[in-house]
This record gives sequence, structure tokens and C-alpha cells, in this order.
Amino acid sequence: MIYASPVPEEFVSGRHYNRIGTEYYLSAAKLQSDYAPSRFDRELRLFQTYCRAGAVLDVGCSSGAFLFQLRQRFPDRYRALGTDASGPPLDYAESRGIPVARGNFLDAGFDPGKFDAITFWAVLEHVSAPREFLQKAAALLNPAGLCFLLVPNMESLAARLLGWRYRYIYPQHLNYFTAATLTKLVEPNFSIVELRSTHFNPVVLWQDWRRHGAEVSNQERAALLERTTAYKQNPLFRPLKALYQLAERTLDALRLADNLAVVLRKRTDRLEAIS
Repeated sequence: MIYASPVPEEFVSGRHYNRIGTEYYLSAAKLQSDYAPSRFDRELRLFQTYCRAGAVLDVGCSSGAFLFQLRQRFPDRYRALGTDASGPPLDYAESRGIPVARGNFLDAGFDPGKFDAITFWAVLEHVSAPREFLQKAAALLNPAGLCFLLVPNMESLAARLLGWRYRYIYPQHLNYFTAATLTKLVEPNFSIVELRSTHFNPVVLWQDWRRHGAEVSNQERAALLERTTAYKQNPLFRPLKALYQLAERTLDALRLADNLAVVLRKRTDRLEAIS
């Protein structure tokens, strides 16, 4: 696994995310995109395939958009709780009716075996101790519990073509995963139910190629997310949707899509007790 060393203290403590909470996570463009009905389509399909109901903890929930969409689509099936180290986005999540627990996940005092599912959507690449996060998750899941991960794929087509110019190689990402290294990381506490590569953004590929590694600001990231979300919802782009889906399926088959999405089942044979 590739990882940052040393890690700036503001990333370890979470102060960085408190500082940019309003600037980025609560920007109008980011919120509009995150709360758009199409935003978590892939994650919701994957999650609902394996977890049909129960108690769900979304770690690194930010403004609560995933749990909001989960409850909107499947009302009364899930008991949702979000947690994050960044305060301002949690304030917004609560304003949208999402229950939250504040603070560092590793210090959280949840009861062992409390949850049916725990999700880490684009989280493990941001934390300095991903193994400890997975150990904690395993301890909090019931014996049949499931864990869902989404992380950038360092063997993606974009990463192979762009190398260091790829915008997702940047200071906030402390860990970089391939399918092999992610498999090795989860094995002590989980067995893999499904591993796929998912998402493909040709706009990012084109922009980063042209910019030759120039820094992409948070405002630009939010604006691009807003624009690509609008493309998905624009009926004029429906003829291109089939072509895009074919490209994404092909990249998935080759493990070359932008992210790795993994479904994990808690192992009860090798799990070490964590207090």
C-alpha cells in the first residue's frame, strides 16, 4: 500500500476538515450535487443488494447526503446514523433530519455488535490508521454484519495515464489502494463478498491531461461535481448514457474504473476483541 509519511497533524486530528467544512462540503455546488437524486446511485444499488434493512452507520458521513438518499428511497427500512470529525457538515446533516454522532470514529463509544452495516464511502484514503478503522468497524458489527468501502483505484485508467498529474493524488489522500493491497488490508477482520471497480469521469481525465498537474481548487472540484451531476439528470444526454455505461462496464471488467467498491462480511473466526 502506498501511504503518506509523515502525516500532517491537522489531517490526523481532523482539524483540516473542520477548517474547510464550510468552504467545500457546505458550498452550494457541493450540497446541490450531494443531495441530487442521482448522486449515490451506484452506492445505493450496491448497498441495497446486500443489506435490505437494519441499523446503518455511515462513517465520514459529511453533510449526511448518502443516509438522506437511503431513507428517501427506502423509508422505514433502515435506522441511520452518521458520524464525522468535521462539525459544520454534521450541523447540516442534522438540519436534514439525519441523526449524527460527533468526533473521531476510533474514540466513539458505540456498543459492540450494534450495527448491521457500516459504510466508508471515500473515507479510508483520508485517515492515517485505516487498519484500526476496519478493526473498530468489525467490532461494532453484529456477527452477520457487512461493511461497504469505496476508495480511489490506483490502477485505474486515469491513474495509469496521468500518474502524478491525477487530481486525486493530493495531500488530503493519505493512502492509495489497489485491489491487491485493499484485499490484504481487510483480510484480518473481513472476508470479501464482492469487489468491483466503478465510476469513470472522462471530464476529469481530459482536464487533468490538459492542466499538466496544476492544482485543482476545492471550488473547481465542487463545480465539476455539480456539472457532471447535471449531465446525468439532463434528458438531452440520455442517448450518450448507454455508451457511457458500456465504457464503465468495460473498465470494471478490467479493474480500470476510477474507484474500488468492496462489500465485506465480518469474520468471526479471526476477529480480535477490541474494547
